[in-house]
Parts: sequence; C-alpha cells; structure tokens
Amino acid sequence: MILVTGTKRAGTSLWMQILMGAGFPAFGEAFPANWEATLKDANPEGFYESSFRNGIYYATNPSPRTGKYVFPEQVERHVVKVFIPGLVRTDRAYIGRVVATLRDFREYVASVERLYAIEDASLGGEAPARISPALEWWTENYALVRDISVRRYAAHVESYGRLMRDPERVIREVVAWLGHGDADSACARVRPEHRHFERPATEPIEPEFALVFDELYQAVDQRRGLSGSLIQKLNETHQLLLPGIRAEEERLRLAAVSRRR
Repeated sequence: MILVTGTKRAGTSLWMQILMGAGFPAFGEAFPANWEATLKDANPEGFYESSFRNGIYYATNPSPRTGKYVFPEQVERHVVKVFIPGLVRTDRAYIGRVVATLRDFREYVASVERLYAIEDASLGGEAPARISPALEWWTENYALVRDISVRRYAAHVESYGRLMRDPERVIREVVAWLGHGDADSACARVRPEHRHFERPATEPIEPEFALVFDELYQAVDQRRGLSGSLIQKLNETHQLLLPGIRAEEERLRLAAVSRRR
C-alpha cells in the first residue's frame, strides 16, 4: 500500500486528494460520520480518513465491524491515510511506500488549536484533555524519523511549506517516485486558497527546543536529509523532553479515568 502519513494538520488530507487525483484507488471518505456538518470549515475539500487512520494491524484488520480482512497483495496500489502513531503500529507487510508530510511546528500549533476550537464548539460542554500541541508535534515526528530508520521502508518525506511554494514540482517528484500515476491531474487538486497560514501569539516551546524543532523542519524543507549529527541532536533533545512528555501522558490518563467516573 501507499501510506500517507504525518501529524494532524500537516497536509495529509491534501496528499490524499493529490494521489487520488493521480488515479490511485483510496480508502476513506471525504467526510466520515457527521464531519461535513461539524468539521468542514477545517478542511473544505475533505479529510479522506478510514478506520486505518490508527494503523493497519490486528485491531483494525480484519475489520471489527464487518469481519472483512484486507490482504496485502490486494491493495498494493491503494492509498490510505495513516497518522504517525498508526504508521508505527502498522504491520510491515502493508507498508509499500510512505509519503510523509512535515509542517513547521509553529504553524502546526496554530492550525491544530483552530481545529480543536471547531471540534469543541461542535461538542458543547467541557473540552477533552489534550497533550500540549508542541510536544505532540515533537513526539510524533520523532517517532516517524525513528520508525523509518529502524524498519527501513521506502519513504518520501516532504515539507508542507515546500509543497505550497512549488506544488507542481513537488507533486511531479512524488508521482515519479511512486512509479505511476497522472501527475497533471494530481497537480490540479491543489487549492492554495484553502491554506490557513497562522502562527501562535507566543512561542509554544522553550527556545532551546524550538531551535532543534526548526532544524529538523529545515532539513526536510531544504531537502538536505538528516545528518548523523542532527540525528544525535534529535535523540539528545528527546531525552530532555521525555520527563515533560511522560507528565503530559499521565495527566491525560488521569483525565480519562475522571471522565469514566
């Protein structure tokens, strides 16, 4: 399968639309459930998500609802959105090629906070507990880097900024890398007018960590690749951030227990 991955609000829905435009059959609906009524403002062209958004593994395949099992050889050319935590738990047999997208962390924070505001308004009542957006950006993108290096599947990691600056070039590169598909039709799916370019009012993480976050993003955005020294810096940064990440996870666990009570 061709897996489209990234954090929320990183351009995964746009890549689904692009690759569907290129002619790849896809899993997922534009607006699952009641999303068209509640979340369309966050993504007017659709999300294209399925039960595989959380990974293709024993809990999702066979389908808990229908019992249908998807065999790897049946879906070699299908495209599916799988967020980074789901990619990490996806069975290796289903990972053919991965198109990953990375967004500047400040843009991500502003965009995901906008999404959460829309979600909370549709839910009413008390907003659910969530991890700090800056730490969520880090934990997921660090997990992506680690998973690619450990499992060594074919991956094309692209920045959302580069896609927006030069969509035709980026899309033609990706379609050529995939080996087939209609690049002209794929390019026509990009609608720059739907982009929300935002920044948070204040820096969402300590400056020393922001520098490393920026260095990771710039390495992808400028197509430099990840040097050994940068990977070492990412590992060291993760160790420094780990106590805060675990504290956030414990806070979410306690909030979930409180809700159940």
